[in-house]
Amino acid sequence: MEVKWLEDFLALAKTLNFSKAAEERHVTQSAFSRRIRQLESWVGASLIDRATYPSRLTEAGARFVLVAEQTLQALYQARRNLQVEDGTDARTATLTALHTLSFTFFPDWLNRVNARIGPIVSHLRPDSGSMEENLNSLIDGDSDFLLTYQHVEVPMLLDMEFEHHTLGRENIVPVSAPGPDGSPLHRIEPNFAHVSYQKTSFSGS
Repeated sequence: MEVKWLEDFLALAKTLNFSKAAEERHVTQSAFSRRIRQLESWVGASLIDRATYPSRLTEAGARFVLVAEQTLQALYQARRNLQVEDGTDARTATLTALHTLSFTFFPDWLNRVNARIGPIVSHLRPDSGSMEENLNSLIDGDSDFLLTYQHVEVPMLLDMEFEHHTLGRENIVPVSAPGPDGSPLHRIEPNFAHVSYQKTSFSGS
C-alpha cells in the first residue's frame, strides 16, 4: 500500500475521469491507471467500473471512499504532529539526483542552502541508472525535486508545468587519447556535432 494510491483514488472518485484525474495528480494517464490497479489488487476488489462511460465507482469503491479519506486525514495529521515536535516541519525534502551531480554538485549546494535558510532534512534517492525512471520519480511523487542536467538539444520528456530553476552551469570538454608522439588520436573537425552516449543516460535520452 502506498499513500499516493489513496490520493489517486480520491481524485478519480471526484472526477470519474481517468485523464482529468491523472492531470490533477501530475502523472501520465498510463502511470495513473497502473496505480489504481495496484490499489485494487491490494484491496482485493474492483473499485472502478470501467465498462461504463464515464467511469463510475463500484459498490466496493463507493464504500472505500470514506475509508481512504479517513486514512489520509489520520496519516497527514500524525505526520504534521511529529514534524512539529521534531522541529522538521516543512523542512524535509526528497531529491532524485543524477549520479555525477549527487557527489560533485549536491553536497556543496546543500551546505549553501543550509547556511542561507537554516537546516533542511534531505533524503537523496540514488540515480536509478535510467533517465526515464529518474523522471518518473518526480512525476509519480516519489521525489520533491529532480536534480538533473538540461540542454536545449536534449528532450526532457517532462511537462513544463513542473517549475524549474537553473542552479549552475557546466562545460563539456572533449578529451582524446594521445598517440605515441603525444598528439591526439582523434580530432573534432568543424561542424562535428555527434557524440554517442548510453541510451539510458541523460545525453542519450
